[in-house]
Amino acid sequence: MDIATSPQSAPPVILRADYRPPDWLVGTVQLRFALGLEQTRVTATLAVRRNPEGSGSQTIRLMGDGLSPLLVEVDEVTRNDWRMDGPDLLIELGDDVHEITVETQVSPSANSQLMGLYASGGMLCTQCEAEGFRRITFFPDRPDVLSVYRVRMEGSKADFPVLLSNGNCFASGEHDDGTHWAEWHDPFPKPSYLFALVAGDLVANSDRFTTMSGREVALNIWVRRANDTEAGSGDEHRTGHAMHALKASMKWDEEVFGREYDLDLFNIVAVSDFNMGAMENKGLNVFNTRYVLADPETATDADYNAVEGVIAHEYFHNWSGNRVTCRDWFQLSLKEGFTVLRDQLFSADMGSAAVKRIEDVRILRQAQFPEDSSPLAHPIRPDSYREISNFYTATIYNKGAEVIRMMRTMAGPERFRKGTDLYFARHDGEAATCEEFVKAIEDGAGLDLTQFRRWYGQAGTPQVTVALRHEAGANGGEAVLRLTQATPPTPGQPDKLPVPIPFRLALYDTATGRHGGERLVVLDKEADEFRFPGFDARPALSFNRGFSAPVAVTADTRPEDLVFLAAHDDDPFARYEAMQSLTMGHLVAEIGGALSEAEVAEGRAAIGGALRAVLADDALDDLMRGELMTLPAEQYLAEQFAQADPGAIFAAREGLKGWLARELAGPLGALHDRASAVSLGAVPFGLDAAAKGARRVQTQAL
Repeated sequence: MDIATSPQSAPPVILRADYRPPDWLVGTVQLRFALGLEQTRVTATLAVRRNPEGSGSQTIRLMGDGLSPLLVEVDEVTRNDWRMDGPDLLIELGDDVHEITVETQVSPSANSQLMGLYASGGMLCTQCEAEGFRRITFFPDRPDVLSVYRVRMEGSKADFPVLLSNGNCFASGEHDDGTHWAEWHDPFPKPSYLFALVAGDLVANSDRFTTMSGREVALNIWVRRANDTEAGSGDEHRTGHAMHALKASMKWDEEVFGREYDLDLFNIVAVSDFNMGAMENKGLNVFNTRYVLADPETATDADYNAVEGVIAHEYFHNWSGNRVTCRDWFQLSLKEGFTVLRDQLFSADMGSAAVKRIEDVRILRQAQFPEDSSPLAHPIRPDSYREISNFYTATIYNKGAEVIRMMRTMAGPERFRKGTDLYFARHDGEAATCEEFVKAIEDGAGLDLTQFRRWYGQAGTPQVTVALRHEAGANGGEAVLRLTQATPPTPGQPDKLPVPIPFRLALYDTATGRHGGERLVVLDKEADEFRFPGFDARPALSFNRGFSAPVAVTADTRPEDLVFLAAHDDDPFARYEAMQSLTMGHLVAEIGGALSEAEVAEGRAAIGGALRAVLADDALDDLMRGELMTLPAEQYLAEQFAQADPGAIFAAREGLKGWLARELAGPLGALHDRASAVSLGAVPFGLDAAAKGARRVQTQAL
């Protein structure tokens, strides 16, 4: 993928099929920075060796972006026979092993792209994913070149009292001229996109964590220090929740995935000027301040949840992204989809699993489903791109997570864990591919994922039609479930093959209110039927429980079944879906003028009965109860009409809300009083699930 472009030309189309291994590998990188806001001099010394899997070329291509070499040495001999190919530096090499030194100079304060090394409020910071390292020094800047880094930073102690980089700090000191230095070593090979440097006037909230093998890890969350004109301290008092989330993430990853942190130090730095949410640089995560700072005066429950989720996501990358990285950027979902799943499972365990699942599906439907049906539709493992930054999409992240979740659903948590253990064991210290991940899950979990691989190459959201019928028989009746799937055409993919789709389902006997256990069926054809004996009457179908597959479902569910499921389904997600479908169906019909006064009253009574059951159900946590009490938003209702009437939408929704308030005044008042006692109890602004749930239902009751 060694492709050079001139500043005037359009970016070329890069094809996954054109991947070739690098001609040269870099075993170690020594970086020396003479730091300054206006000018920083960078000296990079690379220990390179010819890659036996490469083409055999004697030319090494060191990628650059806006750089000019000040000095080029090969084996300590100055070379003047190098040449530029567009932005890249090309050097001819004779033997198989060499040491190359290149000096460059960059201007952090003039770097408005916020990629590479840049200045932020008097601080120096880096962002290197996807191709920012080539803005710092010339390098084979591709994710399949993994190197061990040593970094030395020198600069003014007054301007940059804190000097941070990846790994562990093994030496530091001061000079008589007011400058100081620090040296860092990261013992784990990493690609250049994971390099990080931060230098500035920072203060830390510090703590410690003891790993499952008994090692003690120093933890620091660095924030700006208050200047002389500011009252009080800086932002460190707002990092307590982030530190709690970090320690919880470390413990959870040990217990659930068996992943122990591997360095002596873990640093997080909060930066105001950061063009991503956060970045998982090895041992030195850099965050936008919105995902680190939180306090009860300014943050909502959603803000606290976001801090917890993003802290966890970037920490989990230490294994799913850093220790095992992606071979090329076409494999981006290898690290991002897998890590999104990991942070979703973590957040589910930290709070309400049901509510977390609803939130994740809501994001998928609002962001990824529209992407899948647009001209921008692409598979989770794309075949081509012009600009890699355009592929940080909901498809890569969120759909990527759902595809891996389906493998977990089919395998079960224990067998899936065996697959992930095998993946980490096979590819630790390597740049892997999506195919290698699927193969590890296949081998470790004992699954045949041959057809499942289509999910990685096919764009679009499968449309699934669900029909349930009852057939009488001599030995009792049967419920017969017919499923069909079709994926609409997307750009470059007019014809789609069926994909394996796992569905969790339950069949309720509405007379007894019970089902015979959850079942898993896999639709791997365009159409299939599944027969369930032992039903004397048609049961109520609880389908796609837990949103077991990222598909759009059209089902012939009877209104009375929706009422039953909304009131009684023991799968929280399916119950939420039934409540939303029941309410949406009624409101859309009323807004469209399709209901008589008697039918409006009948529909409201059905919704009221289901909601009364929700309010009385002691098995529900309040976070989930709050979701079930939430009426469909006006905007979502408007999307159901070719020409929406805002007045009619408002009137119908407010009419239903008012009717429910009057009809359920007693249980709503009791709920509000109970929730108020919790939310204003011994720990105001508590962040446990009970306190968050109390605030949620208190608001909904009002």
